[in-house]
Amino acid sequence: MTATAAAVRPYTRRISQIERGYLNAAATGTPQLIQMIVEGEGRIDPDALRAAVRSATLASPGLAVWRRGAGWRADGPPPPVVELPGDDGFDAPFFHRDLDVVTGPVCEVGLVEGPSCRLVVRASHIVTDGRGLRQWIADVFRVLRGEEPVGAASVVDDTHFRTAAGKVPPAEPPARLEGLPAILGDGPADGTPLWVRRRVRAAPSAVTARVAAALSRRLGGETGRLIVPVDLRRHDRTVRSTANLTSRLVLDLHRDDSWQRLHGQIVRALLGKREVAALEGDFLRSNPFANSLREAQELDGTRFPCTAIVSDHGRIDTAALRTDGFRPTGFSTLPMLVPYAEMFLSTCQVGDETELTLSCRRRPGAREAAGAVLDDIEHALTDPR
Repeated sequence: MTATAAAVRPYTRRISQIERGYLNAAATGTPQLIQMIVEGEGRIDPDALRAAVRSATLASPGLAVWRRGAGWRADGPPPPVVELPGDDGFDAPFFHRDLDVVTGPVCEVGLVEGPSCRLVVRASHIVTDGRGLRQWIADVFRVLRGEEPVGAASVVDDTHFRTAAGKVPPAEPPARLEGLPAILGDGPADGTPLWVRRRVRAAPSAVTARVAAALSRRLGGETGRLIVPVDLRRHDRTVRSTANLTSRLVLDLHRDDSWQRLHGQIVRALLGKREVAALEGDFLRSNPFANSLREAQELDGTRFPCTAIVSDHGRIDTAALRTDGFRPTGFSTLPMLVPYAEMFLSTCQVGDETELTLSCRRRPGAREAAGAVLDDIEHALTDPR
C-alpha cells in the first residue's frame, strides 16, 4: 500500500484484550514503552529523517493513534523527531518520560549525532509491539534511501489470529506463585529502570532457553517463573500490522535447569499454541500475576510473581537500516519495567554477535548483580555444549 492510499483510508480499530492488559499495567504508574536503538557510522540528516518519519507513518497509521473511547483513531500527533545531545547516555530524561495514549504522540524518535550516530525509537507498548515497530523503522529507512514505504495498515486484532490458529488445545492456566524474593540487589528500589547491556561474540541457536537456564542458577529458591513473549503474526504471516499482537508463554523454572529441557518446553508450548490458549482464559480470574489493579499496585518491588521476561527479537537485518550516508553497526533495545516481573531481558542477533540488555529496578547492588547475571548468560551463549 502506498502512503497516499493509507492517508485516504481512515484507520480505526478497537482496543484489544492484549492492549487492555497494558493499559492496566500503565495505570500502576509504570511506563509501558518499547525503545529500540540503531547505532552506526555516518550521518542521518534531521530534516530528511522528519520527512521519512511522516511518510512511514502515513503508510503505517497505527503509530499516530490516540485513544478515543473503546478504540484507537489515527488522527493523533505524528511521531516527533528530537535532536539529542551525545553525552547523556541513557540517564537523559528522554529515555524515561512516558508517552500518553490519550493525548499522543504514541511514538517519538531521538537522533544523536556525533562520532557514533544513534537513532532511538520510543513507542507505547500499549499500541504496538516489537515486530510492529521494527516494520515501521524499516519503512523509515526505506524512505531515507528514496524507496516507497511498504506500510502496515491492517486493523485486525488478536481475535483474527485466534481464528487463524485453528484448533487450539485447551490449557490449564499457570498456578499462581507466592512472591519470589528479589535477586538483583537489596533494599528499596526508586522505581526507575536500570539498563545493563552486553555484546556477546556468539550467536547460537535456542537463545531464549540458554538465557533462561543461566538465570536459573541465580534463583533465590528452588523454583522461578519465566515469561516468553510470542508474536501472534506467526499464525497469519500475510498480515502487516503495527498493533500490539504479542501474547505470552508462562513457564516454570527450576534451579540449575538445563537449556535443553527449557528449549523442549518452549517448543512443545508453541506446537500446542499455548500463547493462543492463554487469550481464551478469563483475564480477571486466571491471570497468574495480578487479578486487579489493586493487586498490581500492591507489588512493592521486593517480591515478584515472575522472575524474568525474556524476549528474543531474532536476527536483525542491518542491510534494511542502511542509507548512502549511514552504516549500522548495532541494534539493541531498552526493555521496560513490568510491575510483576523482577527483570526483563531483551536479546537480538546482529551478524555473529548477540546483543543483550537487562532491565531491572535501581536499588543498592542491582548493577553488580545484573552484571553477574550477564556474565552467566555470556558463558551460556559461548559454551558449545
